[in-house]
Amino acid sequence: MRTLDFLGLDESKVKGVVGGLSQLLADFQVYYTNLRGFHWNVRGKSFFVMHAKYEELYNDAAEKIDELAERILQLGAVPESKFSEYLKQSDIREQAPVERGREAREALLGWLKVLIAKEREVLSLASESGDEVTVSLMSDYLKGQEKMLWMLVAYGTRHDHDGCKCEEK
Repeated sequence: MRTLDFLGLDESKVKGVVGGLSQLLADFQVYYTNLRGFHWNVRGKSFFVMHAKYEELYNDAAEKIDELAERILQLGAVPESKFSEYLKQSDIREQAPVERGREAREALLGWLKVLIAKEREVLSLASESGDEVTVSLMSDYLKGQEKMLWMLVAYGTRHDHDGCKCEEK
């Protein structure tokens, strides 16, 4: 007896969804590990802000990793569990320690771009296969990550103080 036998989904269509989820799982595993490195090694004026932010992000990634693996199981497949395989599969590369906050932010923006693109692909495949649960999962991921992306871009944007008088308030 298999879970998929009760879901009412076409097994041939679900294979594409599982493939996309498996790719996303590999990407999230490397993303998670990179965030841990940033969390441990952050330095400078933004230490307190970014140390906490990286922890928030890697905790979120850990939750998503579990959700992805469990969804793969629900769809009748077995999620990869070897990190060596994640490194081969992932489109996010391992990140060496960085000294500058701007470099870390740019790497993070790049990783989010990869994750968002992959989530859109999985959402499309899931929609085509009638898999509303995976569609909802990807939609939730996109909602949070697009907001995070916007905030990171805003965080790195310099404010032009000329004429705004914000320093006088």
